[in-house]
Amino acid sequence: MKDYYFVINNYHKVYSINLRVYPDIDIFENELIQKYDGVLEQLLRDHTTGQNIFWATDNYELLGDHYSYYAQITKDLISGENGTVIMPRVKKDKQLQQVRSRSMAEVFTPSWICNAQNNLIDAAWFGKKNVFNKEVIRKDGSKTWYVNREKITFPKDKTWRKYILEKRLEIACGEAPYITSRYDTTTGEFIPVEKRIGILDRKLRVINENVDNSGKWLLAAQDAYKSTYGFEWQGDSLLLAREAMLMTFIENYALKFGKEPLPKSIKFIAYIISWNMWQMDGLKGIVPESCETTLKIGENLFGEKFTNKIECEGCQKNDLKKHNGIYCLINDWYSKDKSSGKKGLKIKFVDLLNKL
Repeated sequence: MKDYYFVINNYHKVYSINLRVYPDIDIFENELIQKYDGVLEQLLRDHTTGQNIFWATDNYELLGDHYSYYAQITKDLISGENGTVIMPRVKKDKQLQQVRSRSMAEVFTPSWICNAQNNLIDAAWFGKKNVFNKEVIRKDGSKTWYVNREKITFPKDKTWRKYILEKRLEIACGEAPYITSRYDTTTGEFIPVEKRIGILDRKLRVINENVDNSGKWLLAAQDAYKSTYGFEWQGDSLLLAREAMLMTFIENYALKFGKEPLPKSIKFIAYIISWNMWQMDGLKGIVPESCETTLKIGENLFGEKFTNKIECEGCQKNDLKKHNGIYCLINDWYSKDKSSGKKGLKIKFVDLLNKL
């Protein structure tokens, strides 16, 4: 894999504070359940463990044992009467925002900065600036961008297909504002499809401009999703990122064809997302907090028993390859399994680092 975009974050445990639920926000999980059977369950899957993603934060523990740090996030915990438990950072209690900023370095990036940095990637790839939009400063000093309304043109040695297949990764992605900009994560302002600036948004725009057949559009969109990756520590932010990517797919299809895609198409995109956006400690390459201290019982020359604590070697030596935790798996969609010949090779993420 190559050409990844990195966003750095730190990982520490979050302390509990009182939660404040906002009943006026969209109940998105309830809508998912009502409209798309089985999709929310797919978005909650962790393919490394075979279970669901887990909270990985103490922010919700006052709601009960099922919301504790290591508890899995299940459908019933975030739907029905619990439909407002998970919300974007901008709608969280201000005190909770401050705690997460201090303990998890969770400071989300304004869309204009995401746009500027994504523009740098595209300027390098296309060999010219202002391909998708032009950054501008308003009279009041605020920053935004003007969308290039012309069809995107490609260099002679590159094609739109090559562009959507370029692998991109957002590290410690939070709600994934660099991947899809459905809303500004700092203001909560909704951004129309035509004005979005995320990595995936740009790929889908290119598909919209070059594909008019719905079947071919779906295949191209699947390729775009299969080549767009991200990981996050905290389960609530990860789910929000996954949901944003799913809605981006539905909204782009509806914009292009005037209707929503079929349920089976939506569910398959959710499956791709659940693989490509995964829960991980980015400093160790493992499922968060999965390293263990083991106990070894021994006996001395006098027959007296003793117990030794054996710490994780990877944690002790800061050695990425020697952790005893659960190393995270990702799906290399286009590689073939040598034994079966089928595409889709499950590999450890840390094994890719030697190839970067």
